[in-house]
Amino acid sequence: MSTTTTSPTTTPIRLTQFSHGGGCGCKIAPGVLSEILRGSGAAGMVLPPELLVGIETADDAAVYQLNDEQALIATTDFFMPIVDDAFDFGRIAATNAISDVYAMGGRPIMALAIVAMPVNQLPVEVIGRVLEGGQSVCRAAGIPIAGGHTIDSVEPIYGLVVLGLVHPARVRRNRDARAGDVLVLGKPLGVGVLSAALKKGLLDDAGYACLVDTTTRLNTPGMALAGLDGVHALTDVTGFGIAGHTLEMARGAGNLHAVLEWQRLPLLSGVEAWAAQGTVTGASRRNWEGYGAEVALAPGLPAHAQALLTDPQTSGGLLVSCAPQAVDAVLRTFREQGFADAAVVGRMEALATGGDGEETAGGSATRLTVAP
Repeated sequence: MSTTTTSPTTTPIRLTQFSHGGGCGCKIAPGVLSEILRGSGAAGMVLPPELLVGIETADDAAVYQLNDEQALIATTDFFMPIVDDAFDFGRIAATNAISDVYAMGGRPIMALAIVAMPVNQLPVEVIGRVLEGGQSVCRAAGIPIAGGHTIDSVEPIYGLVVLGLVHPARVRRNRDARAGDVLVLGKPLGVGVLSAALKKGLLDDAGYACLVDTTTRLNTPGMALAGLDGVHALTDVTGFGIAGHTLEMARGAGNLHAVLEWQRLPLLSGVEAWAAQGTVTGASRRNWEGYGAEVALAPGLPAHAQALLTDPQTSGGLLVSCAPQAVDAVLRTFREQGFADAAVVGRMEALATGGDGEETAGGSATRLTVAP
């Protein structure tokens, strides 16, 4: 396994040693982010009618309608190293950024690079390999890196601004799930756990290969999924974990309660054992502190279930909310494009109405139940 990059003097360079966090685990905790956004003044902005998707439901990208046939998707994503290999870091960061366009049902058309590096500490060759990794993924996605911006930084940071196109009628938002929908997840969970094992020097070659394989797999099924009858909502599972992004779907719809079935959640090889041993990220704990009050864990779940439900996914899978009759087509679409682990993981239900007229689901704050 190549997890180090060497300088001309053969001194090992571990990219993760320069950063306090890695991958989507670098995200600001959901509770803190909510406080920041509440005080930002964004609520008072006058929004043009052409802005089909903005910040209202924490969706994956902004969407602006250009004409009757085209809408522009715009997104940006960047983070600090999740692995030590410079080329792999670039690949993972680029794949993660492009995913947001697929999660809106769109086709990426171009990217701009975001590059912040400690230029006095990292050899130029190492920085170059990060950029080469990003370029390799953009080539695979069929898009150019048409520009970007670079700065000298204390920590290494890399990512992309990505633009895409979609027909306005095929935009798939995270807020359009419906009661009775089935939830389908495209990739297995556990990226944060594997990255924690890697940072502790515990991950073997097979585990590292698994980590890189899942985080560099482009979520290309998003384009086809958006065209299927019965696919109501799409998002990708990233830094807030499967619980956090499922909650965003339920909140965005306004009247839904989500149910995840623990036994049906696909997991990357080995991560359940790691999590049971306590090899998890700090972001998992921060995620739970941010939204745990909205989650009901059913009796009978293993002790490590909470850590895996909140595990931050870097370049995670697409989460689809679809009508029951669309499930077979959704699974077939995933599998035809190489996502063999795609699985039904839960459902959306209508919120019950309590005696005081308030909508509830096992408690006034509960939006998500995790069943055994």
